[in-house]
Amino acid sequence: MPGPWSRIQNALDAGARQQVTRQGLIFFLTCILVALAAFASANNLLFLILAILLATMLVSDFVSRLSLAGLELDFQLPAHICAGRKQMGRIVVRNTKSWMPSFSIHVTASADSGLSQPLYFPVVASGGQVEEPVEPFFARRGSYRQNSFRVSTRFPFGFAERRISVLLAREVLVYPSIDPQPGFEDLLVSLQGEIASFYRGQGYDFYRIRPYEISESARHVDWKATAHTGDLQVREFARDQEQMVAFFLDLNVPPEQAAWFESMIECCAFLGWNMSQRGSRVRFCTQEVDWQLPEEANVYTILKYLAVVTPRQGKILAASHPRNVFQIVFSAVPERLAEAGWELSAGNLRLLTPEVAAALER
Repeated sequence: MPGPWSRIQNALDAGARQQVTRQGLIFFLTCILVALAAFASANNLLFLILAILLATMLVSDFVSRLSLAGLELDFQLPAHICAGRKQMGRIVVRNTKSWMPSFSIHVTASADSGLSQPLYFPVVASGGQVEEPVEPFFARRGSYRQNSFRVSTRFPFGFAERRISVLLAREVLVYPSIDPQPGFEDLLVSLQGEIASFYRGQGYDFYRIRPYEISESARHVDWKATAHTGDLQVREFARDQEQMVAFFLDLNVPPEQAAWFESMIECCAFLGWNMSQRGSRVRFCTQEVDWQLPEEANVYTILKYLAVVTPRQGKILAASHPRNVFQIVFSAVPERLAEAGWELSAGNLRLLTPEVAAALER
């Protein structure tokens, strides 16, 4: 419940570009009292004091206007921004007036701009600029198009806060978080093991003899080495090509699975980022795009797409049957994929559903 002063302040403000402060209200009431006394007593001294008070009010308003005139604002951000991380940015205020500095400048950003703390610049020299490092934080992925700022000052006497609104018409694209969420790191370790096991022995050039591991094919067992050591030994061959990991993101998501979809967007970004940083070739597919890294795109192309992608009802993700590529499939309704011809039980495929995601978070 707002207090009496807040109600008076809001009434005086009324959406204007100037807001009367508590000191300004006291000064205004003082002017009224002096004026009443002057007219009631016809005292010239009181009229002189009243004139000085009114002149002070006019000078304060004029200087306040001049202080905000000619100011330019720039919000500098890094080229790549991820949700859930504090970024290093910079606020730059320029004074294009060549004959007068600006004093006591406050800069406040809207919530969509990623800044929560107001900034204060005591003085901006004439023809100069001041910079302040900031740490914008965006909690969610998406495209932020309205970066609204309010520049204000109470200079010189603090009777009113004069302000101007600045709208920077630029798009800030925030990628999904690539930091590990609950269960993501365990999933990454598990997938790396499965991928390494899948690609081991896919080539034809002999690499080494090593101990047998559970679930490996018996066709690579080296029986001579086994007889010599007394333990199963297998021949390992070098890969003919780099490992490729294919990510399939099914956009056909029911409305009740919207929270899962957002979680899987972050999971896909986390896994894709880490796989690409480890040198794996990546393929990324949805109902809308099909990219291969690094031939057709880079990892930032995927992150930009994931920043704005939304569910698409009705269209089924086209089936893929590559035998020499490890596949990671994100789907809220795997039954539809099975009907479309997907071999979800294949040894080179890992399926991530809402049930699997819930188990990872435990």
